[in-house]
Amino acid sequence: QVQLVESGGGLVQPGGSLRLSCAASGSTFSGFRMSWYRQAPGKERELVAASTTAGRSTNYADSVKARFTISRDNAKNTVYLQMNSLKPEDTAVYYCNAFSWTGSYWGQGTQVTVSS
Repeated sequence: QVQLVESGGGLVQPGGSLRLSCAASGSTFSGFRMSWYRQAPGKERELVAASTTAGRSTNYADSVKARFTISRDNAKNTVYLQMNSLKPEDTAVYYCNAFSWTGSYWGQGTQVTVSS
């Protein structure tokens, strides 16, 4: 089992940047595929970005390609989401997910609001 704690959300103006962090504890972090999801009000949760266990392969939702970057530091048990050129439509609660053969685990989420 693994516990996940997200941080780094907040209010930012359109065109601005934020970096989200997700700290993991309780299990071998390097064995988990790590992903970021988001859920806007009235919408379903959607995959934003994902990273393989070693971070050598990543994939992104079309809506965030070239603007968001997922990375992970297995030595620090942390996964990051660098978000640039933010748009109002990026406003959502962002969740960290860890997935392995043991199960799928979620953090509590962090709010990102993009507004002028």
